[in-house]
Amino acid sequence: MRPWLYTETPPMNCDNYTTDAARWSALGARDRAADGYFYYGVRTTGVYCRPSCGARRARPENVSFYDDIEAARLAGLRPCKRCRPDAVLRPDRRATLIAEACRSIESAEEMPTLGALAQSAQLSRFHFHRLFKRQVGLTPREYMHAVRARRVRDGLQRADSITGAIFDAGYGSSSRFYERSAQSLGMVPSVYRRGATGEQIRFAIGDCSLGKILVAATARGVCAIFLGDDPNELLRDLQRRFDKAQLIAGGAEFQDWVACVTALVEQPTHDLQLPLDVRGTAFQHRVWQALRSIPAGSTVSYAEIARRIGQPQCVRAVGQAIGANPLAVAIPCHRVLGSNGSLSGYRWGQTRKRALLAREAEPGQAASAVIKSA
Repeated sequence: MRPWLYTETPPMNCDNYTTDAARWSALGARDRAADGYFYYGVRTTGVYCRPSCGARRARPENVSFYDDIEAARLAGLRPCKRCRPDAVLRPDRRATLIAEACRSIESAEEMPTLGALAQSAQLSRFHFHRLFKRQVGLTPREYMHAVRARRVRDGLQRADSITGAIFDAGYGSSSRFYERSAQSLGMVPSVYRRGATGEQIRFAIGDCSLGKILVAATARGVCAIFLGDDPNELLRDLQRRFDKAQLIAGGAEFQDWVACVTALVEQPTHDLQLPLDVRGTAFQHRVWQALRSIPAGSTVSYAEIARRIGQPQCVRAVGQAIGANPLAVAIPCHRVLGSNGSLSGYRWGQTRKRALLAREAEPGQAASAVIKSA
């Protein structure tokens, strides 16, 4: 049977890359979706490539197909330096390798090194690191910190001492954990061990041009800015978020903080000159940091935020992180629009989102030119 030529129309039902016809079609289209499902070798050059390789097309009589890298190597071929076929894995294999790496991290008494994880996956350190971050949304180190933090949270409820829980979680010293305790626990370990009963959060509810506003702060900074219509619902939202903390109505000195936040709502082009106590997962922090880099008067899409944090495939997770933002305006999630320019969702309502964007519009620029109606 003659080879399938690049110029011919592929037959029907050949999208599984198991037939020569489907493979010739993938080569002709330089189909990236076929990468990892098969490889092709060129006898005259002695190399094997991935289907999407951009190298000059070989004559069909010099091309052979291989199901995997090992088969190509046994045929005496070496990997192409242009497309690096030995650095690509089919999607199901990628998911399996990363799942195995996650299990290794979670089950290890001592956290494995990046080199050990990469060697186990039979990948280079660089390629494993990039693949892990793409699949999980965190780097291996960030995932290790998350696993350790979870172990400490569990251990603080069972261990005889805080130090014991920290060392049992895999930290080499207690100082290493305390450096990250506010991020991983949201509070110091002793407070968490008591169920956060001792943490005090001051709050106040006032009025602004967008309705009611709730401002709350810990000793470290502003931890919540909520907008709404019902003050009781705002307070219930705060109680749900900090269910074990002691909520205290802020006194006269706290009104200065409320005034600063309210001024930010009225003029969202300014920065909030107050410390923030931002609590969330490592992924959420990356998304929220990307939001804070959006200039006033500008808007971006959810997909753009995903690209900025290096996770272009995690648009849905980015949307969830944006929806979980506890600091309205201070972390400007209102500057994120749908891919078609629509307002899309907003935790505190589209009317408020539209108003905030209108206030950020540059002088002389109509708000309708910046914002498309939902």
